Amino acid sequence: MSISLSFRKLLYPILRKLAAVKSVSNMTHKKSIASIYDIPLKDIQGREVTLSGFRGKKMLIVNTASECGYTPQYEALQKLHEQYGDRIAVLGFPCNDFGGQEPGSEQEIKSFCQSRFHISFPLFTKVEVKGAGIHPLYAWLTDPSLNGWNSDRPSWNFCKYLVDEQGDLLHFFSSAVDPMDIRITGGHGQGH
Repeated sequence: MSISLSFRKLLYPILRKLAAVKSVSNMTHKKSIASIYDIPLKDIQGREVTLSGFRGKKMLIVNTASECGYTPQYEALQKLHEQYGDRIAVLGFPCNDFGGQEPGSEQEIKSFCQSRFHISFPLFTKVEVKGAGIHPLYAWLTDPSLNGWNSDRPSWNFCKYLVDEQGDLLHFFSSAVDPMDIRITGGHGQGH
């Protein structure tokens, strides 16, 4: 029995290291399938864009809505953009998936955001963040085989995803988390 125990003590650390190497290798391979920077998007004006222009900055990706109880978070998102815009890009993705709380057209959304909250951070066309019509960006944000670890999907409007300067997903934050409470540094994991 002591031979078996000694063998296990010797073998387990080796197997753990091999598993970690394989895990890192698989994550690297999976991430290479689709970079967040290559996902086709349309800005609020309808122009085709990608997130490649934000490479080198953190990105806070938020599914927004104009008629939600969390809509006042637009103010905090704008404040975050104004105070830390040199380090983090706040990106708003209007979504009508929860309670039909974003029924307007892109022009109506843009007008509402600018007149009510003086939004100057980038807004994009309406997207679906769940279900069969999920936008490729939200498929990437919620599929661990693409982003490396996260499967949390938006449960309501104003869920937030923090992506680092290299395009790696760092955190998921629920709707209730105030944008100004988000630490823009640190490793990956789920927020409040």
